[in-house]
Amino acid sequence: MKEKQTQVFLQRARFFTLMRRLAFLLVSLTLIYSLAAVVYSTQVIYKVKFNYAVILEQFGGARQAVTDVGWHFRLPFFTRLEQEVPLMNQNMYVGGATEPIKIISRENVALWTSAVMTFKIKDLKTWGIENLSPKTLLQGDYDGIAKDILQGKEVNRLISDRETIKEEIFHALKNRPINKNGPTLEGKYGIEVVSFVLNETRFGDKLVEATEEKKRRQLIAEAENYAADQEAQRIQKLYKAYLDGIQSLHLALGGREGQQVNPNLFNFLTQQKWATAYEKNESNQKTFVLHDGGKSPGITLPFPADSTDSN
Repeated sequence: MKEKQTQVFLQRARFFTLMRRLAFLLVSLTLIYSLAAVVYSTQVIYKVKFNYAVILEQFGGARQAVTDVGWHFRLPFFTRLEQEVPLMNQNMYVGGATEPIKIISRENVALWTSAVMTFKIKDLKTWGIENLSPKTLLQGDYDGIAKDILQGKEVNRLISDRETIKEEIFHALKNRPINKNGPTLEGKYGIEVVSFVLNETRFGDKLVEATEEKKRRQLIAEAENYAADQEAQRIQKLYKAYLDGIQSLHLALGGREGQQVNPNLFNFLTQQKWATAYEKNESNQKTFVLHDGGKSPGITLPFPADSTDSN
């Protein structure tokens, strides 16, 4: 009986010992995990990845670029990790978004355009130490140069001559000073502009409809102007032929070059014109016109068909 009680007591003792050890292990693991989380969150121990760099701010305000790949230690409260900088190629879009933005061309026509510049950081000291919020500053200067060139072009060039404009903007991003006698984009930020791509330049849907309507009206106006020009040329030719006919008749009647045409000739031609019109409107008539030398022309009536000479 006593042995059985002793075995039960030993089993309980072993169980409680195991539970205490297990509880101690869990508490230890929790403390270790919490300490690691605190260290990681405060980045007392931090890691510099390949093709990355870290800007470290010292207690006195000095800033230092850390480029060695691997784990590093810093003093808490006396240093601060300011930023992690990728050193590989990065993209930056016009307007700061991948979606197209609206620009105004030289003729004050709205277009939608999107473009992207690829760059990489070459001088970490210039990028991360001499500039505060360098990516925000770079976005503003990049947008300014690209939009200045885009908005200074005509619509037809923005649509059909994109290759030349793309190369012009790329050259400006690499070599043009941001201001007169100022630094270039690469010099100010310590970067290298790798490429520039003009993705699209297009009209808006409503503007396309308005443009097509404008073209239609222009075609109609051009057709009307062409018809008017043709009519004017025809009238000019008729007028010239009329003048040439009068001049020929004047010379045939004994007139001389440079001599004023006799007004009676114009009256005669006018009478003949009205007589011709009368002949066209009335059939089976014999019409003649008498010219009385400057007086009002007489009215000429057709002879009756059944008339006889009684005298």
